[in-house]
Amino acid sequence: MLLFVFIGSYSGRRVKQLDDYFVAGRQAPTLLIVGTLVASVFSTSIFLGEAGFTYDGQMGPYILFPGIAVVGYVYGALLFGTYLRRSRAPTVADFLGQRFNSHRVQQAAGVTIILGLGGYLLVVTQGAAILLSDLTGLSYGQAIVCAWMSYTLFTLYSGSRGVIITDTLMFMLFTGATLFFAAFIVADMEGLRTAVENMAQLEEKPDIASWHGTVGPGTEWATPTEFLIWTVIIDMSWGIVYAVSPWQASRHLMARDEHVVIRSAIYACFAVILIQILIYGLGGLINLANPNINPSETVMIWAAKNLVPEFLGALLLAGIVAAALSSASTFLSLVGFSVSNDMVKRHSPTLWGTRLVMLVTGLVVLLASFYFPPNIFWLMLFIGTVFASSWGPVGFMSIWSKRITADAAFWGIVTGFGFNVVPAALEYLGMVNWPVYWSPVVIGASASIITILLVSRMGEVTPQEQSYREALHHTPAEDLATGKTRLTLWGPRLLIVYGCVMPLLLLYYYVVPYQQGTGELAASGGVNWGQGEALIVIAIPCLFVPLGLLASRVIRQRYLPTSGVSVSPNRV
Repeated sequence: MLLFVFIGSYSGRRVKQLDDYFVAGRQAPTLLIVGTLVASVFSTSIFLGEAGFTYDGQMGPYILFPGIAVVGYVYGALLFGTYLRRSRAPTVADFLGQRFNSHRVQQAAGVTIILGLGGYLLVVTQGAAILLSDLTGLSYGQAIVCAWMSYTLFTLYSGSRGVIITDTLMFMLFTGATLFFAAFIVADMEGLRTAVENMAQLEEKPDIASWHGTVGPGTEWATPTEFLIWTVIIDMSWGIVYAVSPWQASRHLMARDEHVVIRSAIYACFAVILIQILIYGLGGLINLANPNINPSETVMIWAAKNLVPEFLGALLLAGIVAAALSSASTFLSLVGFSVSNDMVKRHSPTLWGTRLVMLVTGLVVLLASFYFPPNIFWLMLFIGTVFASSWGPVGFMSIWSKRITADAAFWGIVTGFGFNVVPAALEYLGMVNWPVYWSPVVIGASASIITILLVSRMGEVTPQEQSYREALHHTPAEDLATGKTRLTLWGPRLLIVYGCVMPLLLLYYYVVPYQQGTGELAASGGVNWGQGEALIVIAIPCLFVPLGLLASRVIRQRYLPTSGVSVSPNRV
């Protein structure tokens, strides 16, 4: 923690102007963008909340499902992120304000950032505090202060430049730690295939390794079909979050060029898949060592203390702390930027004024951390999907719709946010129980789309809005380069390779051992293709191969020198 604080603070010495503070000078290479994309989405929510969720009974579906969410990185970069970078806006909310020539739209987007990411920052801070209090002699309250100071010190001083550097270092730490930790655990369980076969026979938690996990009485889902609908909706929502949410899309504003945006998005897709499979798998497999860990959110902490050598356990715990700090620094910077830049009309923020606003914002989160009880997993799901409904329709339509008006964008954000938050709050308070196919994110997204269509019919797009959007669709001259394009095209090729290879790996290491453990193998001893586990694996190439082909086509058409008309991004 001290090392990251020092590195983040030292990097702040190069921050001389707001462009450095907000978007790191727009010169970040692929590695730094990948690091900050992945680190900002991973936090205590996955190492504690989601690992506990798979430990409780949902290991199978979280490993088997084909990555519906992570493909949001790819289509988000192609359909939104590259255009966002062309705007050269300091924040994503500022881009929406420029696109619709409306400060009201910018303010609406800024309010959702402050409320949504402020809530997410609260969750991450509490998760880090839970971890620190469990590992040290600190009380929970003392741990909250310690965690808060750890990410606030360097974020306050260095802004985005310090955040992306520390994010990348933290990404390397928790990825490497998780890889070594997983290798040791699996080896100790006599290999992955044996561990999966034993999981299929786990009496304490039957069905934990099946395609639908544990469902029925005592769970959130009455039947496997209900769980399937729920997880597909959640994954699709998170795909939109990866594509347009402020804490993911804003990373593209720091990229050196549009090729970096696309490359980093595809590589981040693979990195997130790898880390998720490792953590979700470990969360479930630890049941073989101890099926009675309580609370389940401490499963990775328990394993680090009891199942591996002390140094390796400490390395993993350091990685979890790093994941928490990286996400917290991102959220604090974005909330502070939004308060400083997006909320006051015709206001030109100063560097030290922005730092002061960020400090006040951090103090509010610190006080809230003492007041609200921690609930890491479900709060993470709720807060994340708010941006799918409030930002998703407006974000994509700001690029691709000729008819959306400024009023429609404003009310689309407001209704998408409100019709997600209110139904979710009613459900959280136990006042209503929504069916899985009509979750708050579906209600919010539907309300947003309907509002946009209706309000757009009652108004007209102004010439300024029309010309701004048209300018966004001209590829910058510096990105029309054959060499850059050839390098970028390796990303789509890897998507196709993944779509072909991953099903084979899952069949060998998961489906066959699972069916062997449950006695469901075909009479010939091969895969029983009538079971859900095998059918889901087949869906992987159906998703990734077409995505790779589509991405390759878009990249060629957009960036080969003979395919586009250049225009300086300054004209945008």
